[in-house]
Amino acid sequence: MADDALAPLRAWLAEWQASVRGVDFERGKTMCAPDIVAFGTVAPMVEGLDNVMAAQWHKVWGNIRDFTVHGDRARGAIAGDHGWVAATWDSLGTRPDGSTFRRPGRCTVAFVRRDGRWLATHTHFSLTPQP
Repeated sequence: MADDALAPLRAWLAEWQASVRGVDFERGKTMCAPDIVAFGTVAPMVEGLDNVMAAQWHKVWGNIRDFTVHGDRARGAIAGDHGWVAATWDSLGTRPDGSTFRRPGRCTVAFVRRDGRWLATHTHFSLTPQP
């Protein structure tokens, strides 16, 4: 929609989805600030882009399929050169035998706009809590 204030952050989520699906770490790096702080499904808290990649991305991205962020249902805000977004996501995990299982989750991403580009300064991607 033309009046969607979150459009640039929804576009970031769509590009992130493509990066994860393509296991494209280099593309993912261009979307994040070097000083990013992240929480993840396997990394409790990690600081710095290279550390986030090693502790989270490299352990997860190649082991999941069909990563889908529900960007159309995302909520958030933009204020000047800062923004945030929260959304749900789904993926399929793969077992050693090749079978899959559903992995629903949620994410929160904090952003800063630098040189006209939105970069993630904090990400929290985690599985939906199970009862």
